[in-house]
Formats: sequence, C-alpha cells, structure tokens
Amino acid sequence: MDAPVVGLTTYRQHAAWGVWRTTADLLPTEYAASVEAAGGVPLLLPPVATPGAASRVVARIDALVVAGGADVDPSRYGAEPHPRTAGWQPERDAWELALLAAADDADLPVLGICRGMQLMAVHGGGTLDQHTPDLVGHETHSPGGDAYGTVAVATTEGSRLAGLVGPEVEVSCHHHQSVATHPGFEAVAHAADGTLEAMEAPGERWCLAVQWHPETRVEIGLMAGLVAAARLRAGRTAS
Repeated sequence: MDAPVVGLTTYRQHAAWGVWRTTADLLPTEYAASVEAAGGVPLLLPPVATPGAASRVVARIDALVVAGGADVDPSRYGAEPHPRTAGWQPERDAWELALLAAADDADLPVLGICRGMQLMAVHGGGTLDQHTPDLVGHETHSPGGDAYGTVAVATTEGSRLAGLVGPEVEVSCHHHQSVATHPGFEAVAHAADGTLEAMEAPGERWCLAVQWHPETRVEIGLMAGLVAAARLRAGRTAS
C-alpha cells in the first residue's frame, strides 16, 4: 500500500533565511522527518481562511498532526489572559479548530503535540491552566529560550498511549501552559508533579494528544502508531 499522507499544521510568523526577512509558513524539520521515518508522507498545512477549506483538506489526507506553537487565545475557552500568556494567533487557532472539526466528522486519526494537545482540549470544550509554574512551583516543563525540559512521564495501564510508548517514558517538554479540563478525552499520562501530559479519546478512533515533543527524540512509537492508523484508514477508504 502507498505511504499514507499525514498533514502537519504550521506556524505563520516573521522569519529570516538567506537574504529574506518576511512572513513565512514554517515548521521545524523534525516533524516531517519523524513522519517520514515512520513510513508516512508529510504534507504541511499552513493557515487558510477560505470557507470549507478544512473539509477539503481532510478529505485528501490520511491523518492529521496539530503541531506545537504559540499560546491558544484565552477567549476561545472563556478566560482573560494571564500576564504570561502572549502571542496567540487568531488565524491559526481558527484554521486548526476547523481542521479538528472536519477530522471529527471524517473519523480521521489525529495526534496533537504540545499546543496541539491544548487546542484539542479547547476544541472539546475544555480549559487550560495558563501558567503551569504557578501550579507546580518550578520551570522544568519549559526552562527558557530554546531549551527543552526533561520530564519523566507515567502512562495509564491499558491505554493506547501505554501500548505505544510503554508504562514510563522520558520526554522533552517546552510548555508553560497545560490542560486543565478535557471533555471527551481520558487522561492517560502525568508527570510526577501532577501535570497532565497526555490524553486520548475513548473508543476505536485513533485520537491522541501529548504535551511533550516526540519529534525531538528517537521516539518512533507515537508517529508509528499514527502512521499505522492512517494506513489502515486509507485502506478502508480505498476498498
């Protein structure tokens, strides 16, 4: 069977390369590389405002990854901004929420990463803790700058996640926010400080989200699971 196509949402922001200094649609290479390593074909999905675009895109891909990035607009979950909440991008929020809605309608496999997990919770009617250090008393989950925090995570026995990565896993984190409530999802992993580190939808559909960045490590389990689910769905759709 042909390799399944995995859509990856992207940033849209000012960037610099070569002689250019301009707004760009971009994503760290590790995302696409991890999809390819797992046997999928990565396809970048920059924000689009055209009505109906999300449904058309979802009809043409076999799985969706909602990538990391800026904070989610607090108004999306009925909150005022915390002093440390900044940089939200309404056009990206709108695009990714539309993709998630279309993915729900199509029963598409979905993986949320960091911000992606937070947006999936908000899409389901949940809320976020806007500054996790206020709750846990330390900055381990996001040490600052471009440094990732190293966090030990315990998964829930019998969960889809545990089947992919095992009962415990050391992960790379870069988040100052975290999921507070998550209607429609089950909590399936926590850090020692109690921070929710993963959630998944119950039932047969492959719909999972992690607060960490699996693309930054040789952690093929999650992407392999997503690509396997995408391949299975593509086979059913083609038959």
